[in-house]
Amino acid sequence: MFDLIPFIKSIGYLGLFFITFAESGLLIGFFLPGDSLLFTAGFVASQGILDIMVLFPLLFMAAVFGDTDGYAFGNHVGLKIFKRKNSLFFNKANLKRAEVFFQKYGSKTIVIARFLPVVRTFAPILAGVAGMPYPVFFFYNVFGGILWSVGLLSLGYFLGRIVPDAHQYVLPII
Repeated sequence: MFDLIPFIKSIGYLGLFFITFAESGLLIGFFLPGDSLLFTAGFVASQGILDIMVLFPLLFMAAVFGDTDGYAFGNHVGLKIFKRKNSLFFNKANLKRAEVFFQKYGSKTIVIARFLPVVRTFAPILAGVAGMPYPVFFFYNVFGGILWSVGLLSLGYFLGRIVPDAHQYVLPII
């Protein structure tokens, strides 16, 4: 089994930023371990290896920037997709349904998607494709980013601070 603690120690702040960014907003990032990475980074900070006060803003910004990048990609590509003819892999009716969905549930989707692996990567892209208004997207992106990044970092950090020999339990929890 892959042990995240030595991995986090080796990649440091910059690596954590990039992975969080990529997992939140790049199509190639859907396979990355966002939740467990943040939780473990918080735990590593509780051991004095990383500074939690650096991780909070850094990984929050990575999450928000990643989702913003995903939204921009979806918004840019979405305009091109709407001009295509229906085919085996593309149907304009599905895009219309996505548009209606994001008008009705977009704000909840952006926040809840933060806590769902894979969905976290594709939700901002679909919000952009569906034409969700950017100010609305941005507000819920920031709100969800705070809940997700600060919440998971805090859970890992406080577990490491209050549970004796917590390092024995990190891998099973993840």
